[in-house]
Amino acid sequence: VQLQAFGGGLVQYGRSLRLSCVASGTDFSRNRMGWYRQAPGKRRELVAAITSDGVTNYADSVQGRFTISRNKQRNAVYLHMNSLTPEDTAVYYCNVKPLASWGEDFWGRGTQVTVSS
Repeated sequence: VQLQAFGGGLVQYGRSLRLSCVASGTDFSRNRMGWYRQAPGKRRELVAAITSDGVTNYADSVQGRFTISRNKQRNAVYLHMNSLTPEDTAVYYCNVKPLASWGEDFWGRGTQVTVSS
């Protein structure tokens, strides 16, 4: 199983960026998928998640600015980020939750997002 995330980069304050994550090796259409991020010196935190039914939830800090979506046919999840601020600077990780409660999460390698002021 592999999660490949891409789309990060350096962007100016107030601009937008789109992250993509494509999974391979297994069908994740029934799994919850999401994005986490970790800034230097901080703990990894949930940014946004989406269930197989399309129910979404967001961190308060990104509510109204970020939108998560998925494409089951492509086994992919996306994060559209608008109105970026330097506080959004972090490594963003793609995540897939296991179907069973005893299972382990699947993680991508992460993609760096840097927002300049």
